Amino acid sequence: MGAGDKAMAEQHGHANPAGASGEAPESLAEARREVQTCRRCDLNRDATQAVFGAGAARAALMLVGEQPGDQEDLQGLPFVGPAGRVLEGALQEAGIAREDIYLTNAVKHFKFAPRGKNRLHQKPNAGEIQACRFWLGLELGFVRPKVVVALGATALRALLERNATISSLRGTPMALENGTKLIATIHPSFLLRMPDRERAEAERQRFIEDLTAARKLALH
Repeated sequence: MGAGDKAMAEQHGHANPAGASGEAPESLAEARREVQTCRRCDLNRDATQAVFGAGAARAALMLVGEQPGDQEDLQGLPFVGPAGRVLEGALQEAGIAREDIYLTNAVKHFKFAPRGKNRLHQKPNAGEIQACRFWLGLELGFVRPKVVVALGATALRALLERNATISSLRGTPMALENGTKLIATIHPSFLLRMPDRERAEAERQRFIEDLTAARKLALH
């Protein structure tokens, strides 16, 4: 990691070393390897693997979700399950190519409760979110996005290091300490859970508008 990247990681509270090497990773590729040995919280015990971010290494736009889901945990890639398909469609309508952005999650291991053959999603707690900020800080430091989009409240908490509601910040970009612009919006899984399809479609259009605003902001 270069001096600028180290400064960025330190700004996000992640100057301590992690992983098997005992030293902070020097690149995204190294961090992606090191995260597999992470023991900062207990979520690694039941998850198949850690799921690091993926995409353009110097993307102007970064999207941060909550945590891997069942398919992400199995495939080792972010946003490849049902919510990922919703996000993919919204990105296309917002004029954003997935290969041009960086996609990640606030928490890198899948938290779930077993129910027979199924694994039911469980929301990460504050301690788990904080423990995983080391990895998110590294990603922010290496990628250096102009704009980061918080997809849901967990991502927003991880980026701000405090509780905040999507509704209170949605529609108004704000600057993080390092100057990166933050846009808050819903997580795409929220659309899957809405029983009222007419309301869900209206919310989807608003989600696309949020992504479009982020794209335009990243171009400046």
